[in-house]
Amino acid sequence: MPRMLIFGLGYAASRIARHLQAAGWQVDATGGAGNLHFEDEEAVHRALAGASHVLSSVPPGEDDPVLARYGDALRQGGRWLGYLSSTGVYGDTKGAWVDETAPVGRGRRSARTAADAAWLEMGARSFRLPGIYGPGRSAIERLREGKGKRLDLPGQVFSRVHVEDIARGVVAALEAPPGAYNLADDLPCNQNAVIEEACRLLGLPLPPLQSLEEAALSPQALAFYSENRRIANGKAKRVLDWKPLYPTYREGLRSLL
Repeated sequence: MPRMLIFGLGYAASRIARHLQAAGWQVDATGGAGNLHFEDEEAVHRALAGASHVLSSVPPGEDDPVLARYGDALRQGGRWLGYLSSTGVYGDTKGAWVDETAPVGRGRRSARTAADAAWLEMGARSFRLPGIYGPGRSAIERLREGKGKRLDLPGQVFSRVHVEDIARGVVAALEAPPGAYNLADDLPCNQNAVIEEACRLLGLPLPPLQSLEEAALSPQALAFYSENRRIANGKAKRVLDWKPLYPTYREGLRSLL
């Protein structure tokens, strides 16, 4: 029986785990919803010894906590390795398209870039993810909670991906060669378009158009809006034979109603 050890059973990793378990895999995982405690080194090393595949979704702090504690063990054994990374490694491209050949390390996420590079050096598949949405985490919920905003930022473009398409991409990569893979949908667009479509589906009026100052965004959100890029997904389609089940935000939002 193939066996996956997941470090960090979060939103996306939980969906991946469900896909694997449905296919008959044994899945061990750290995190609140997992069966292992990250700090219990004896139990984690025991799970590592029996794992044919390892996936990390743990974001870095000053360094990558998984590699800092378990890196030596991960470098042994010839296991399949995967890492849920971020398209933030590409930095701001002024709205230009970027694929996996683009330079990294130009943005605000230097720790993420270093972690991404370290996993790739170990022979991992690095899944570079843009904004993630899905059940319980989308413009639908933000509008229902009165938190949906439209910002006056002409030319601002983002890519996004449905959590189900992340899971399907990781599963498709179980037989794929190591390397970086962008998992993004086919239609980068301004975030206002997503809010407007969600309003249409819910029958709600559009939120007012606001400046960044008027919107009073958190520092994290302001940093998010400081970058502007379109993510190309051609390599994942070509090498993994993957294509998004939700190719645009329109199909994705409709699935969430």
